[in-house]
Amino acid sequence: MIHQYGAVKVILCLLITGFGMMGCEHQTKSVDTSFTGVHEFDPERDPAVDLQKAIKAAQQTNKRIVLDVGGEWCVWCHKLDSLIAQNDSINTLLRDQFITVKINYSKKNKNDEFLSGYPPITGYPHLFILDSDGTLLHSQNTAMLEKGKRHDPQKVFAFFNAWQK
Repeated sequence: MIHQYGAVKVILCLLITGFGMMGCEHQTKSVDTSFTGVHEFDPERDPAVDLQKAIKAAQQTNKRIVLDVGGEWCVWCHKLDSLIAQNDSINTLLRDQFITVKINYSKKNKNDEFLSGYPPITGYPHLFILDSDGTLLHSQNTAMLEKGKRHDPQKVFAFFNAWQK
């Protein structure tokens, strides 16, 4: 009787340990969805690495990706950033539906190799909309979203709204 109890105890211990290990294995295979994008034009960043992280996060969160190409030198880039930051509707739409990755284009780093995989850019900022797997869906010259000396909030909202999932 003692031996049977001991055997049952060993089997239970192995089962518990096995299930515990399976739980640990599952946890290590989960994808890190903490990547929320790149929100500064940084000439030191590798856009290919950032895009791969964005794709993983977009697939996990069912979002699309916005590649925002520009630089710290770009006045219109700062105007668009200000509009997004100050307009709750646009800000919420972007945060909820997209992973944004800023791609630096400057004298220090033009990111030519990365950008060669996309349609030509005629002005900055320039937006590329990608599906969650990284497939290019749309290339947008942001001059079309301007009104006078600023970006038109209605046009910008309508643009992003049209490209959400």
